[in-house]
Amino acid sequence: MKEKSSSQEKTSLREAVLQFASSHHGTLPEYLWAKHPRYAVLRHVENRKWYGVILDVPRKRLGLSGEGPVDILDIKCDPVLGSSLRATPGFLPAYHMHKESWLTVLLDGTVELETILGLLEMSHGLTAGSQTKRPAEPGLQKAWLVPANPKYYDIETAFSRKKEIRWKQSSHIAVGDLVYVYVAAPVSAILYKCQAVEVDIPYHFDNGKVRMSHVMKLKRLEQYAPSLLPWEKIKNLGVSSIRGPRSMPDQLLRQMEAEQIP
Repeated sequence: MKEKSSSQEKTSLREAVLQFASSHHGTLPEYLWAKHPRYAVLRHVENRKWYGVILDVPRKRLGLSGEGPVDILDIKCDPVLGSSLRATPGFLPAYHMHKESWLTVLLDGTVELETILGLLEMSHGLTAGSQTKRPAEPGLQKAWLVPANPKYYDIETAFSRKKEIRWKQSSHIAVGDLVYVYVAAPVSAILYKCQAVEVDIPYHFDNGKVRMSHVMKLKRLEQYAPSLLPWEKIKNLGVSSIRGPRSMPDQLLRQMEAEQIP
């Protein structure tokens, strides 16, 4: 039995999902049930709504063949899409959730990780409510750190031509929030301080590497020299990785203020 449990953990995409939720939305899993110590709830910071639940459930209870438990992810899903997905391998009627608006996804590798993360992002958007669509109240603006990959988009050229550009929407960012843009290698530094001036703009784009359903409009406020905030300095100030939009660590913000960055 121990060998099966070890094998199940090795093939599970549980940790990849939790890492994505943490890096993209600042979500830490909540373990609410003593009887089920591996049940992990993912919920919004603002409205406290659940947008994902990871559970380990006996295969037989799900009507699956084989012995032992399997990790699953419950996510909220458009009913029409959910009905279609349930007819394909790796998708099941929602376990312990509303079966019309929620969906269960196997985390055993049957479904590709990219598909799972896309569905989790959709669930996050469906449960976000209206908080992120309203302008941030004066004095309550948040600061965010957002990555830009030059391989996919030349943000330096874009900002040299226009003071405002459109960028992939993070559902937590509200109008008025500050957005610091980290440009990946070969730059590897924070280059821009921006402000979100419009959010939740419908925009459909998918080139196989980048997928967007909504974008936001960013206004460039400041541009920094690459030597001011390079990666080596950033990682010593509370940032272990920049794989998606995340809140700016207090330590990094304090350092920026200490250096009198505008």
